[in-house]
Amino acid sequence: MRYAQFGRTGTQVSELCLGTMTFGNESDEGTSFEIMDRCYDAGVNFFDTADVYNGGVTEEITGRWLQGKRDRIVLASKVYYPTGEGVNDKGSSRLHIVRGVEASLQRLQTDWLDVLYLHHWDDTVPIEESLAAIDTLVQQGKVCYGGVSNFSAWQTMKAIDAAQSRNLASVHAIQPMYSLVKRQVEAEILPLAKSEGIAVCPYSPMGAGLLTGKYQRKEKGRIDVHPAYIARYKNPEYMETSNRFVAYADEKGLSPAALSVAWVLKHPEVTSAIVGARNVEQINVALSSQDIELDAEQREEITALSPEMPNATDREQGPFQALPAKK
Repeated sequence: MRYAQFGRTGTQVSELCLGTMTFGNESDEGTSFEIMDRCYDAGVNFFDTADVYNGGVTEEITGRWLQGKRDRIVLASKVYYPTGEGVNDKGSSRLHIVRGVEASLQRLQTDWLDVLYLHHWDDTVPIEESLAAIDTLVQQGKVCYGGVSNFSAWQTMKAIDAAQSRNLASVHAIQPMYSLVKRQVEAEILPLAKSEGIAVCPYSPMGAGLLTGKYQRKEKGRIDVHPAYIARYKNPEYMETSNRFVAYADEKGLSPAALSVAWVLKHPEVTSAIVGARNVEQINVALSSQDIELDAEQREEITALSPEMPNATDREQGPFQALPAKK
C-alpha cells in the first residue's frame, strides 16, 4: 500500500480509503468485518463513513470493529443530511453539527474523529457558522481536521477564505465525485486543491460500477434500480465511455474496475480514492489497483476514451496571444 500526505497536515493516509456505505445494507456485519479486516491487513489506514449511512447502523458496525485498532485508523465521518424527523435534525447549523458529531462518536465508540466533512453545502446557514462549530469541536479534541464534501469550487474557496479570515480551523480536504465518466472536478476543483494545498479524496472512482465491466456482462447494478444513480448516470455518453474503457482494459489484460481506480489515483492532485464493496471479492479487486503502474502516456490514452472536459473559462489553454493591432 502506498501512502500520501493529507493536504498540509503532515498526516499520512493510504492511497485507498475504505468507503463503508454498504455496511448494514448490502453487507451484513460479518461481511463488513471481513472487508475491514482485509483492508487493514493490506495497509489501508483510512476509513470513511457518515452519520446518514443506513440510519447510523454503518457507524455502529464500524465502531464495533474499531475496538483495539482505533489509534491505527484515520477515521472520517460526515454531517449534514437528515438523521431524524425533527426540524433541527439536518443541515449545517452549529446545533446539528455538534449534536451530529456527538451521536457519531457514540455510535463509533470513539472520543474523536480524525476528519469531519460537511456533507453538502447549506444555503440556509452562513458558512462561518458551520466552520465555527467545527472549530469548537477541534478545540475540544473531538475533531482533528475539517473538510467539505460535494462542494463546488466557489463554495470550497468561500469556506477556505472564511476559515482563514476568522482564524477558524482550516479546511484541509475536499471529497468530490471523480471518475472517467465524471470529470467535472478537473475544471476547477482540482486546480483549486493544488493552489490551496488541500487533500482530494474522491468517491465513486468506478462510476457506480459503470467502469467495472458489469454492464457489458449484462449484470444489474445501482444505475438500474436506484433513482439517484439512474438520474446521475443517465447521459448516454457515460455508457459509450464505459464501452470504450472496458474494451481498453480487456486489451491490456487488466481488470477494468482496478484500472478505473488506478486512473483516478494517477492524477497528481488526488490524495486517496474511496472504494467500497459488498464483499471481500470486490474489495480485493479494488486493492489490486495498487499493482497497476500507469505512466503519464497511458493515463492520457485512457483519458481520451471520455469526452474532453471544457475549460473553466472561455479562454483556450496555452500561452496568451495578443490580438493583432488594427491597421
